[in-house]
Amino acid sequence: MEKPPVGRTEPLISNIMWRNILAQALYQIAVLLTLQFRGESIFGVSEKVKNTLIFNTFVLCQVFNEFNARKLEKKNVFKGLHKNKLFLGIIGMTIILQVVMVEFLKKFADTERLNWGQWGACIGIAAASWPIGWVVKGIPVSDKP
Repeated sequence: MEKPPVGRTEPLISNIMWRNILAQALYQIAVLLTLQFRGESIFGVSEKVKNTLIFNTFVLCQVFNEFNARKLEKKNVFKGLHKNKLFLGIIGMTIILQVVMVEFLKKFADTERLNWGQWGACIGIAAASWPIGWVVKGIPVSDKP
């Protein structure tokens, strides 16, 4: 570990964490509300496909944000990534399960299959959390709660 443990009286969520959480939450809320209210017209799809796009984008946003959460203060969230096999395994399994749920468990997950363009849009929207995280980490915050 790089830092010593914090005391029992210290807050569980630091100001740095709050800054990062707030930025990602605002981005995801904006994206998901846009998809909810304009998704059918933006993508020219049915309501069921729109709902699948929302679900898929939400899950992929969480996956991409896990990379940002690895390093709370550092902008290079990929440094040392290859050494963390457990993290990579969890990310890999999450993505595999998501693809299976969307593409093959239609009745169970109440999803519709997505085409390559729709998958690309979901991935692109979710991947935008990386540059957002990079920019937000440049905003200074107080160490004191």
